Amino acid sequence: MTDRTVPSASPSVSPAYRGVVLAMLLLVYTFNFLDRQILGILAGPIKAELGLTDGQLGALGGIAFALLYSTLAIPLALLADRTSRTWVITVSLAVWSGFTALCGMAGSFWQMFAFRVGVGVGEAGGVAPSYAVISDYFPTHQRARALSIYSLGIPLGSAGGVLLGGYIAQAVEWRTAFIAVGVAGLLIAPLFRLVVREPARPVLANDAVPVSAVFGILAAKRSFWLLALGAACSSMCGYGVAFWLPSLLMRSFGLDLLGAGQFLGALLLIGGVAGVLLGGWLGDAMGNRDKAYYAWVPAISYVVGMPLFVVGVLSDNVGFAFALFLIPQALVYVWLGPVLTAVQHLVPAHMRASAAASFLLINNLVGLGLGSWSVGALSDALTPAYGVEALRYAIVAALGFYLLAGLFMALAGRALRKDWVSA
Repeated sequence: MTDRTVPSASPSVSPAYRGVVLAMLLLVYTFNFLDRQILGILAGPIKAELGLTDGQLGALGGIAFALLYSTLAIPLALLADRTSRTWVITVSLAVWSGFTALCGMAGSFWQMFAFRVGVGVGEAGGVAPSYAVISDYFPTHQRARALSIYSLGIPLGSAGGVLLGGYIAQAVEWRTAFIAVGVAGLLIAPLFRLVVREPARPVLANDAVPVSAVFGILAAKRSFWLLALGAACSSMCGYGVAFWLPSLLMRSFGLDLLGAGQFLGALLLIGGVAGVLLGGWLGDAMGNRDKAYYAWVPAISYVVGMPLFVVGVLSDNVGFAFALFLIPQALVYVWLGPVLTAVQHLVPAHMRASAAASFLLINNLVGLGLGSWSVGALSDALTPAYGVEALRYAIVAALGFYLLAGLFMALAGRALRKDWVSA
């Protein structure tokens, strides 16, 4: 794939155009999470119509999506590093949007499982190349903030998924919600391709580096493993809670589908957006003085936020729970800008997409693959003892992974000082 190019992080690229590129990448990432998280708010009506258990619902939100999403991310990132990152992102958006629309036609668990696998296949090519494009367009001292702005797609897309899904399902039916967001993504794909130019990269003799060599470089660095394991523990809890929180709000707090969507949507828009932006600012401000803070800032955030989450889940008042959730919801998103920036600086510039995919492989296989499934399976196991409240205690148990994430990030700080590659 040949393409028009612009010099990487060059002064000839105007700040305005960099902003346009970042805005388009953010839009695509927003749809990435909108299509991914809409299943959570629609879990109730899907469970009722298709006759599913909590464990099966968790599998649809976890392993069905993560199985090929995680493993295909590496070859697609390698393809992006060797050809055109913008083309890989464009085609990926079209594929995952098409499969999201097909989810609205599923008539059984296995049909829905297959379509969610298809969504994961498409999304496998979206994130790692986007990280690399941002690193190509933005200089080192701005990358944590740029990656944080890009990462706003997580709370914005998640909020959009629960709000749109809730409204559409309440007004029409759950199938229409899947079809509507899928078609919208298909319309955005050609617009992205027209607007975003491929950033130029240095032509090196060893530019076509095999992925095994990239992973070999990362595997030799202690900081990579600690960052990846810390992020995986965080994501296991984060994805599990995000998927099941709408169901908890309906089962234990008495909200209807629309009310649960409004609660979670507001939580993500206020707390999530604030946390992502705070992480980017802190990452650039503190990490530029001492690289260890790219890991230490998230470590502190996890340890502070986890107890507040627990108290909120165990409360019996929906307003009190919302107030308690706001602060930890922000704190558990702080890691995105600093950690993603750190991973981009563990390898030379021409290996960035492959490095990001290697990181995401570990993060998503553990976090996304097991998070929602493990909470659902534990809820099923606890149901004989706790009845409708089983899900509440399953979520509390999962929140312990935030403390483990904080430990891994705390240990990663010193290793980052010697593993950092300036570019």
